[in-house]
Amino acid sequence: MEREAEKEVNDNTAENKTCEQAEESNEPGRINSRELEAMKKIEAVLFIAARFMTIQELVSLTDINPIMLRELLEKLRKKYSSETTALEIVQRGDSWKMDVKPAYVWLVNKLAAGSQEFSKAEQETLAVIAYKQPIKQSVVIKIRGNKAYDHIKKFIQLGLVKAKKLGHTYELALSDEFYEYFHVSRKKGGGKE
Repeated sequence: MEREAEKEVNDNTAENKTCEQAEESNEPGRINSRELEAMKKIEAVLFIAARFMTIQELVSLTDINPIMLRELLEKLRKKYSSETTALEIVQRGDSWKMDVKPAYVWLVNKLAAGSQEFSKAEQETLAVIAYKQPIKQSVVIKIRGNKAYDHIKKFIQLGLVKAKKLGHTYELALSDEFYEYFHVSRKKGGGKE
């Protein structure tokens, strides 16, 4: 009995030393246990969010300081790009997202009947813009109703739609981010025919 208790104490001491050494290790390329735990938090948030998350959102959800957060996001991006996984970490400006690599989008599209990030009404507004682009905002509002103002504002904030001032209204068109976000190729010649 005494020997088992002594062995357990020795094992725990050795384990604690290993953790302490890992935490103290500042060697380039090595990840200490605190960083590893922080990376797991970031990974979990990006996975469940299923959308682009700003640095501010990630900081508030993970309680990781912004400087360390940026470093860890970059490490995660490298990790996912080098591993044999169907996932990747995508950066767009100051926002980050975990996504399926383009080679596997077809498989995910089979499962996904519609995007949960956008309501049915928002999807319909975006479809009008995509089909009729370039289109005046006033025309979209006539087709979709006043609630479309909120939809358009959200799409512009997400970078999916570009708005160019045109008299008293705006001319709306899909941005490059739209095509990246939905993994679709750009139709030659734009929207209207």
